[in-house]
Amino acid sequence: MAEADLTIRQRIAAALKGGMLTSKDISKAVGIREKEAIDHLDHVAITVNRAGGGERFVVKPSECRSCGFVFKKRERLKTPCRCPVCRSEEITEMRFGIVER
Repeated sequence: MAEADLTIRQRIAAALKGGMLTSKDISKAVGIREKEAIDHLDHVAITVNRAGGGERFVVKPSECRSCGFVFKKRERLKTPCRCPVCRSEEITEMRFGIVER
């Protein structure tokens, strides 16, 4: 199937199978705005995890560069703005991928 025939979510899923990507990386790979990529990620995660195949959607959480706090329990797929511990704004971006089970 040609890439032009794939939906945006299918193109995102294909890009995520290549490795762990940030939302900026995804937006560049698919050719959409970063906010749109974040909006689609929830749906891609649900689809991949429900498919029952040998793949699963994974998230590498953001981390504070100043104090090392890891945002493990964050539900939203958008990178946080500020650390709740030290108030630093130096936060690594979340990374997303699709890996084999």
